[in-house]
Amino acid sequence: MQAIVAPQPDGAQELALVERPVPRPGPGEVLVEVAAAGVNRPDILQRRGLYPPPPGAPDILGLEIAGKVVAVGSGAEDLIGRRVCALVAGGGYAEYCVAPAGTCLPVRDGLCLVEAAAMPETLFTVWVNLFERGFAADGDWVLVHGGTSGIGTMAIALGAQFGLHVIVTCGSDEKCRRAIELGAAAAINYRTRDFVEEVKRATGGSGVSVVLDMVGGDYVPRNLACMADEGRHVSIAFQRGAKCEIPIKDVMQRRLMLTGSTLRPRSIEYKTMVADALRRTVWPLVESGRLKPVIDSSFPLTRAAEAHARMEKGEHVGKIVLEVGLRSHS
Repeated sequence: MQAIVAPQPDGAQELALVERPVPRPGPGEVLVEVAAAGVNRPDILQRRGLYPPPPGAPDILGLEIAGKVVAVGSGAEDLIGRRVCALVAGGGYAEYCVAPAGTCLPVRDGLCLVEAAAMPETLFTVWVNLFERGFAADGDWVLVHGGTSGIGTMAIALGAQFGLHVIVTCGSDEKCRRAIELGAAAAINYRTRDFVEEVKRATGGSGVSVVLDMVGGDYVPRNLACMADEGRHVSIAFQRGAKCEIPIKDVMQRRLMLTGSTLRPRSIEYKTMVADALRRTVWPLVESGRLKPVIDSSFPLTRAAEAHARMEKGEHVGKIVLEVGLRSHS
């Protein structure tokens, strides 16, 4: 099969299209003939040598896929022949990919495989961090940085289904307009406006109940200033740095909570538990067409480098997807 790997042993960051043996599923696993694979920022970091795959994961890039199950290991026989999308620890940028049966979600007829491939990583991430760790509830105001990223657009869409008022930050007025069109309650151009003041204005001075932060660094104390008493700050990345200074006295007096998580290294058992929760609470919204990912663009597998370049340029709105074997699934 063809697959995309990086970084190379010589330290180069260029993506390489290579021939690899088709993997075999083990117990509790399925082999998916991949129709499409989502592109995510961790893929960029792995290409740069900054985010090595966890033990046991392949060096092939790609954390989410959609396609048809063509072989199964013991315990996963009920999935043979099914169309699924799945969260994987690696291996998605390939014509075939092994996935844990527990992280597979069904793709019914009528659901586009490109859209299906664009959901697992962002859906798992937003659900775990905004709802399970951030305890977001109906009527809450929340702040999400990177409002037109895959995470941001999914937070807007999922928030709308669960009664949240989602405020986002974006890097241009055009992106802010797109975020409002997608359903954000407010969108702030962080290059031209102080998001702390704008959040206070949007919430009538009360602040937000949850911050979903992928920026880190000097944003963290500013995020805390945006929060209501007993607010929850959830870190999922640190693009501006892994260290910051926070006002501990303020945290104590306002009973703020700081938490965070990473998804990729978590156990299959944990990810299966999250998939079960999504299957019950969110997947009916997907199957009814009420919840869809925002697709920015798609590229053939052989043009994965162009997909990465578009993500690094930062002009995309929503998800970037690689079309792998889409024609054979149409």
